Amino acid sequence: MTHGWNALDAELEHWTAQDLRLPLWWRDDDAIAPSDALVRLEALATQLDLPVHLAVIPEGAVGDLVSSVQQSSHLVPVVHGWAHQNHAGADKKKCEFPSTRPVDQALADAEDGMERLKQLFGASLQPMFVPPWNRISPAMLPWLAGLGFAALSTYGPRKRVQAAPGLMQINTHVDPIDWKGSRGLAAEDEILARLVAHLEARRAGTQDRAEPLGLLTHHLVHDDQVWEFCETLLTRLLAGPAHPWRFNERIS
Repeated sequence: MTHGWNALDAELEHWTAQDLRLPLWWRDDDAIAPSDALVRLEALATQLDLPVHLAVIPEGAVGDLVSSVQQSSHLVPVVHGWAHQNHAGADKKKCEFPSTRPVDQALADAEDGMERLKQLFGASLQPMFVPPWNRISPAMLPWLAGLGFAALSTYGPRKRVQAAPGLMQINTHVDPIDWKGSRGLAAEDEILARLVAHLEARRAGTQDRAEPLGLLTHHLVHDDQVWEFCETLLTRLLAGPAHPWRFNERIS
């Protein structure tokens, strides 16, 4: 194990000594169909007894995915945009719902995403909106609750509990993949140093301690190193102050 793991263990000991509890949630993006990777994801979630909020791409989702979800008590479907299609300009970061896109068109896609997944998953679908690439036009936010969404999830510490009236913000904070480089596991010490700094800030009260700490994964692109890191990280957190959180356990 690296220095980063030792630093994480030390920080978790501080949380335990101060009798602090850490709600922990897991979001996995880009699901469309059953796969060996999805089987591995579900098996790890079951082993850890930690639900995975499966962000499903509505346009591409196939009916066979429903049976995979229904057979598991650890897969929680949520809405991942509409088509995972980039509508940003060529010189901009990828975004399905950029500020340059007409709001009525963007909202129509979000509503179609909700309705398509309701048809597939029924009552098991949770009303969380996960915009692809974790980016969304602020102009959309006041309207999402009216479409039936109760939460928005992007990346990074939330700045406020509600993104808009009736729309809770529940973000992710740890992404183990080196997207700009190898697309495998990023440098462990760097991932862990950012996490430790985040936990220190929560413990000090300078960041929102009530927001569930979120792990963001993408099962379809994981190699063995990414899987092993996720298992080790989640096991350590759950052995310490963390406890599993799922969306229907609302938290402020």
